[in-house]
Amino acid sequence: MKILLGLGNPGAAYRRTRHNAGFRLVESLAGREGVRMKNKILLSARIGSFDSGGERVFLAKPKTYMNRSGAAADKILRKYGLGCEDLILIYDDVALEPGQLRLREGGGAGGHNGVRSVIDALGSKDFARIRIGIGAPQAGQSLTDHVLGRFRPDEDRIIELAIETGLDMIDCLLRDGAAKAMSVFNSKVN
Repeated sequence: MKILLGLGNPGAAYRRTRHNAGFRLVESLAGREGVRMKNKILLSARIGSFDSGGERVFLAKPKTYMNRSGAAADKILRKYGLGCEDLILIYDDVALEPGQLRLREGGGAGGHNGVRSVIDALGSKDFARIRIGIGAPQAGQSLTDHVLGRFRPDEDRIIELAIETGLDMIDCLLRDGAAKAMSVFNSKVN
């Protein structure tokens, strides 16, 4: 089994913000696979699942806010008896240009509070991550205002293309493993 855990903030006010890029990819995958995401109150998340190549894949969107995502990640992994090696975290990254995607197997938080929360809750950095580039703040703009802001129309089109590529990346990752998915997709530019 695998858990694809998208990071974001719950609620309509945050729906199309840069910080919710992880949610957008999970929602797109749910739509493509016909998955209905259900509220799981005890797990602090919306969860759905589908089969991929005979393996059960869970999609999850924490109902906690970004900076508390680790609590939901920990509850979900414990509920399904899974370890960090079964987790694929999907989130926004200001260090990447809008639309760039990067897959890696482990590493630090890179200044991302949601990722830091997951690392702290799990006591490990050893999980895969799909990072979706949202670009850096403009001069004079705070990081908070940037990540909680909405994409400009030109950026949103780029993010939609990245989401489509992200779906292909996830297919490759589930089917062929991380090394293959990294070699195929980490060099692509949307």
